[in-house]
Amino acid sequence: MSQAPRAWQRMLSGRRLDLLDPSPLDVEIEDIAHGLAFVARWNGQTQGEWPYSVAEHSLLVDDIHAAICPKAPVKWRLAALLHDAPEYVIGDMISPVKSAVGPGYKAMDVRLTEAIHIRFGLPPELPATVKKQIKRADRISAWAEAVQIAGFTPEEANRFFGAPRHKGIAGIEIAPRPPMEVKAQFLARFAAHMEQL
Repeated sequence: MSQAPRAWQRMLSGRRLDLLDPSPLDVEIEDIAHGLAFVARWNGQTQGEWPYSVAEHSLLVDDIHAAICPKAPVKWRLAALLHDAPEYVIGDMISPVKSAVGPGYKAMDVRLTEAIHIRFGLPPELPATVKKQIKRADRISAWAEAVQIAGFTPEEANRFFGAPRHKGIAGIEIAPRPPMEVKAQFLARFAAHMEQL
């Protein structure tokens, strides 16, 4: 009986990550930060000199989560920061493409998420209430991104993401930045969260 082929990705850290059976021991925050800082959201269809990266989006989701759940333990702030971490190796696909690819993409995303969570001391699967809170922050972020840099009208964004119902949305200003600057901020935020765990 032949074995299924492995899907290895070599990281800048020198680690080799098996995308189909990822080990927490092969996950490094520097690789995540670097990858996410260079993965463009919205398939790169955003305004500005720089693409809007998944790392910038993750920082914003962490900020929004902190605003809507100010008493949340720092481990859930860390989970918010890492909510799209698997995209450092599998990229950011828009929802229609994810649906077309089928359940294989979702299964890979789940396995990578579990490995990342274990690596950084989070439960493999987050409690449902925490997932819901992070998803709410994610949708608020998507709404703001859509209107400010992706060319959506507020009405279109309301249809796709739901109208934001948190007063903190008014203060969000999105201005894409150079990838290495965002990577440094992502690593600093990660370090700050880890110090408080």
